[in-house]
Amino acid sequence: MKDLLWLAPCVAILALVLTWCLRYYALTRSLIDIPNARSSHSVPTPRGGGVAIVVGFLIALPLLWAGNQITLSVMWALLGAGAVTALLGFLDDHGHIAARWRLLGHFSAAAWALFWLNGLAPVSFVGGSIDLGPIGHVLAVFYLVWMLNLYNFMDGIDGLASVEAVCACLGACLVYWLAGYQDLIWLPLILSMAVIGFLYWNFPPAKIFMGDAGSGFLGIIIGLLSLHAAWHSAVLLWVWLILLGVFIVDATFTLARRLARGDKVYEAHRSHAYQFASRQVGAHLPVTLSVLMINLLWLVPLALCVALLGLNGPLGLLIAYAPLILLALKYRAGALEKNA
Repeated sequence: MKDLLWLAPCVAILALVLTWCLRYYALTRSLIDIPNARSSHSVPTPRGGGVAIVVGFLIALPLLWAGNQITLSVMWALLGAGAVTALLGFLDDHGHIAARWRLLGHFSAAAWALFWLNGLAPVSFVGGSIDLGPIGHVLAVFYLVWMLNLYNFMDGIDGLASVEAVCACLGACLVYWLAGYQDLIWLPLILSMAVIGFLYWNFPPAKIFMGDAGSGFLGIIIGLLSLHAAWHSAVLLWVWLILLGVFIVDATFTLARRLARGDKVYEAHRSHAYQFASRQVGAHLPVTLSVLMINLLWLVPLALCVALLGLNGPLGLLIAYAPLILLALKYRAGALEKNA
């Protein structure tokens, strides 16, 4: 493991430099997010910086495989699904791809990855685990597509998506280290390093936005890391779901409420809890820092309780999500903006 320690800082530096290059590219090509009625920002800002995360992580995969830290099947799963998702997002950032074609690409990327990962591992419940078979594999595909789009939805204010990814990945690394799964540390560690390099430019006030290429890539890769971990221990899937609680609760609660109201869910909106909160306080930084503290002081400790102290996974998930649901209600997740 020590032989590849140099890779982590190198990925962070690569992402840092690439983001600077992408910012220059975006400025020269006028790839600028112009604020409008659906925006959460007020200053025109370059977009597409998330490509640095993509490049930094994908370049590291063959090196991790060559160093015997990941298997060939895991490398192909992440490389194929990540590249397809990022390419679709990149093209959409530069123009527009119809929603049906994007969705087809997302499902194809998820199916590709699950083929290499052997689908969904048995899921742990009270008193044992359940192998859902083909139904589980189908559910896993939808899970990955939802994670991909969920991350896109939640990338709406400065630094939020980056901070969430760093917290979830480093939280998983801590769990892996303490619970005896050190062999799993490399993937979330390298992903967090790529995001940290980008975060230097994306931290409030952001000098560049992630764009669909970066947010969709993070969503599907983090989803795949959770499914990959589940093959080593069924408990680890619950750990990841707990660590991702802020994004899962806000996005799912918002989507459910908009669906119930009959809204066109594919249309842009500003009705997530974090968006209402940022408008209420008049800035992005307090909301991003609040999410950081929720992760550090609430979700990571609960994930550790599940992994180390024997707390039942579904019960730990309910405990973790309960206050997050209350926050979603408090900040009117999914409500009509005119009523906020």
